[in-house]
Amino acid sequence: MKKRILGIAVIALMVSCNNKETKKEKTTDTDMNISENPLLVKSTLDYGAPDFTKIKDEHFMPAILKGMEVQNEEIAKIVANTETPTFENTILALEESSKTLDNVTSVFFALAGAHTNDVIKENQKELAPKFSKHRDDILLNTKLFEKIKSVYNTVENLNLDAESKHLVKETFKRFAKAGANVSEEDKARLKDINAKLASLSNDFGKKLLDASKKGGVVVDNKEKLKGFSEEKIKSLEKDGQYEIQLINTTQQPSLQSLEDRETREKLFSKSIHRTEGGAYDTSELVKQIVALRAQKAKILGFDNYASWSLQGTMASTPDKVFEMFTNLIPGSLEKAASEIKEIQAEINKNGGDFKLTPYDWNFYAEKVRKSKYNLDEEQVKQYFEINNVLEKGVFFAANKLYGLSFKKRTDIPVYHPDVVVYEIFEEDGSKLGLFYGDFFARDSKRGGAWMSAFVKQSKLRNQKPVVYNVCNSPKPAEGEPALISYDEVETMFHEFGHALHGLFGDQQYASISGTSTARDFVEFPSQVNENWATHPEVLNNYALHYKTGEVIPETLLNKIKAAGTFNQGYSIIENLCASNLDMQWHTTGVDTEIKDVAAFEKEALEKMKLNVDEIPPRYRSTYFAHIFSGGYGAGYYSYLWTEMLSHDAYDWFKNNGLLTRANGDKFRKEVLSRGSTMEYSEMYKTFAGRDPQAEPMLKARGLK
Repeated sequence: MKKRILGIAVIALMVSCNNKETKKEKTTDTDMNISENPLLVKSTLDYGAPDFTKIKDEHFMPAILKGMEVQNEEIAKIVANTETPTFENTILALEESSKTLDNVTSVFFALAGAHTNDVIKENQKELAPKFSKHRDDILLNTKLFEKIKSVYNTVENLNLDAESKHLVKETFKRFAKAGANVSEEDKARLKDINAKLASLSNDFGKKLLDASKKGGVVVDNKEKLKGFSEEKIKSLEKDGQYEIQLINTTQQPSLQSLEDRETREKLFSKSIHRTEGGAYDTSELVKQIVALRAQKAKILGFDNYASWSLQGTMASTPDKVFEMFTNLIPGSLEKAASEIKEIQAEINKNGGDFKLTPYDWNFYAEKVRKSKYNLDEEQVKQYFEINNVLEKGVFFAANKLYGLSFKKRTDIPVYHPDVVVYEIFEEDGSKLGLFYGDFFARDSKRGGAWMSAFVKQSKLRNQKPVVYNVCNSPKPAEGEPALISYDEVETMFHEFGHALHGLFGDQQYASISGTSTARDFVEFPSQVNENWATHPEVLNNYALHYKTGEVIPETLLNKIKAAGTFNQGYSIIENLCASNLDMQWHTTGVDTEIKDVAAFEKEALEKMKLNVDEIPPRYRSTYFAHIFSGGYGAGYYSYLWTEMLSHDAYDWFKNNGLLTRANGDKFRKEVLSRGSTMEYSEMYKTFAGRDPQAEPMLKARGLK
């Protein structure tokens, strides 16, 4: 099955000091009744969940500005305090200064990703530079940093618990990384660059969303959709025509089924050129973002943005990332070459008088899969009804590993009718938190899949976690069952792995709780959770035929497993292409002149011998949202890095009895509940008893 690249929502720390601009905003009726704004009043719902029956679009802007104002006042108090800086009056006060703003932005960014509209988009555009200034006003505040440094310099002598000491160190490193140590002149330059980057990244995201939403293929003739099921065709019908919308990756799922080569070519062309030329062109944005990031890195004392960005990660330096690429590329190219021969042979066998192209790959790869493994994706889908996958699969595995139980809550308001809510309980019946699931694609939702939180776990704030998963499975026609592919099954297990990471947070402080970890660690728990999708005890519980209730036959299951290493050369090459593009963009220096984005891409791929005509990058630069609007600049490699960790960890599970409560408890204790409270290499070694090894990943990918 094609390996999906998934995500966790990234929301920057929003902090500030003395932001006078917030007091000059135009007054509205909502401003006049700020105390009645539902985003600023403590929710009366269980777990402090947001009350979407009261929250309206017009509440966001005044609530966010008020949150900034409240935080400004708290930061000003820290700076003005004449007492000796202490953990309590500096670090803890800073930690709690963002509480109001955190509550508001958690809801705002959730809707901006999962259910946006013109008002929210305009708010995002207006707020982007304000958020940047808000963040910089504190991270580059000289007097505040002096107080933080004072506490940091004496931290080992303070009577603090280990987590509090770690918070001090993380706070100091965050400020130092942002530029708190540079001159006042350079701080002013950084603020200007950060504000420009915020606006450019927002513009990139908006253009890409519009390009994907409006750039799909419209088909007049139903015959052009041959290969789709009647249910699928019905779901695409719109005003007498049929519209195939784009998802955010280069390859489109529909290419696997479409028999008409002309339609496939048109869909692929729309996808790969969606942001080239015209109103949605993002090329200039890419060049500006990359140039500004290089300037920022130089001010902060680094040769390039990647070197600066990788501070605090497991990889730590660009050289180590490129070393990983170098180790993976030869075997991946060899695997891909054998796949190209297989698929070309299939084309020839079917009477095709043409050379394999990217828009042919998935269609003929599926034929090879059926021929080689006798595996039909449509047949597989019959056993994966989405509610069964969630309740009898994802939740069932969590019960077996961690003793959790789930109760559906229909009394908790949601932001869209498709969203479902569950309350989660520990094995002893005590309450753990709330989980929201939003699984179907729609126009108001960005592409991909992710997890985030409405309420982050924090003992200090007396908060239990309220987390959500967002996916983009096609919504069935009215009255039809929601049958999903095995890739989408894995996506649900993956995203719930993130959810568990957030739910099991056991920290005093929200800023280092749950999923608040480095990018090249945060995907590790979620990828581990994917493995339970095919564990026999789990699979036999949820993989039930949607009509007969029959458990998936062992013969079909064996085919799914056997096909697990099929097409992996393609899968890892498209990932490596994208990961390499990310690192090549972000290892450019201030003297690098980039005139043409497409030319830079071509050279970047050739440099690493990744220029395979039949396999395009998973994302081209002009629609690479992860790195230009999603917080993953110089960080896309982390999916491969954490995949290595996850396969190695699953090897540990296999050697220790797999799906047992004891194993679940150990993984929860040593990894899922730790948040960002210790060094990640140390955390992994504490769990596995050794450093991670790449061998299990290479075997799982069929590269060895």
